[in-house]
Amino acid sequence: MSRFSDFGNDLYSGRRSFGFVPRRGLWLAIVGALVVISLLIPVVKGGFNLGIDFTGGSEFTISSVADDDPQVGQQALQDTGATEEGEVTNIAPGTMRAQTEQLDDEQTLEVRDALAQAYDVPAENVTSNFVGPTWGAGISQQMLRGLVIFLVLTAVVMALYFRTWKMSVASMAGVFVTVALTVGTYSLVGFEVTPSAVIGFLTVLSYSLYDTVVVFDKVRENTKGLLNGSAPASRRKRGFLGQINLAANQTLVRSINTSIVGLLPVGAILFIGAALLGAGTLKDLALSQFVGIIYGTLATLFVATPLYAALRSREPAVRRIDEAAEASAGRSGASGEDSEVPLDDEAAGSVTAGATTTRAGGSTA
Repeated sequence: MSRFSDFGNDLYSGRRSFGFVPRRGLWLAIVGALVVISLLIPVVKGGFNLGIDFTGGSEFTISSVADDDPQVGQQALQDTGATEEGEVTNIAPGTMRAQTEQLDDEQTLEVRDALAQAYDVPAENVTSNFVGPTWGAGISQQMLRGLVIFLVLTAVVMALYFRTWKMSVASMAGVFVTVALTVGTYSLVGFEVTPSAVIGFLTVLSYSLYDTVVVFDKVRENTKGLLNGSAPASRRKRGFLGQINLAANQTLVRSINTSIVGLLPVGAILFIGAALLGAGTLKDLALSQFVGIIYGTLATLFVATPLYAALRSREPAVRRIDEAAEASAGRSGASGEDSEVPLDDEAAGSVTAGATTTRAGGSTA
């Protein structure tokens, strides 16, 4: 724990640094390639495994079963000959769900009796319902409309909050990457896309934006006063892009901790609840949240932050600040002085307080 605390202090002070901004071209190129691959996966695999709520069809629920093996129901569907496609899943202990394409009344009764016989339950324990294709298409349209409205409102709010469209563009680029990678993962593993998966997906987008806002708040704090010359000398010596990179490093430990805390319960649902206990209805929701949290965190660090730096690096004022910082660093190196950039008063106080706490804890032990 002490080493991790020292690692965080080193990142916050700038003694240790990851090159999110200096290597922005490399990160953006890698992410761009991953996005292209993710978008090609559904094309190669022929689309997504859409649930009945989107495609329409017939659904059967079998309760009070003793054998919760999906293959038993799958074989029963095939033996009836009434359906060419069908999927059987365990949605709860003692409860199975069978989904097929649209069936008429006679086929529905035939499949119901076959499932009741296969699982050795009374026919009354098998309930059926029908989801029309029109309703499924309406759900898809509402989902897409809601996503578009969400993205537009988010872009406007981000631009107003940070008072610059460049942070808004960088934030939305991170969201797009999160969307693309999550979509590619869903298509790759073949999990069923259900309304609960969409809800989890939208929740993850909110998490990704929250993480980006935290980093960009620190960027705004670090770069405050640099363009008008009111920032302290210690802050100017890093330059504008250097302060952006420092902000990403200062919030890195927080991003890691938040992601781990979010992944633990979601991972428990995905790997223990769904895989081991058979709670099949949870896996689509858990997968979207699990991969979305990971992609959202990475998108903030390797997309939003580097892209914002790239957008600002073309401004003449930013170039002058960075050129002056490079010249100052060159003079310090030539004169043999320590080239480490000192902290401003606020950051120095934070690190000093952390070091004092660590020493106090050590003496107590």
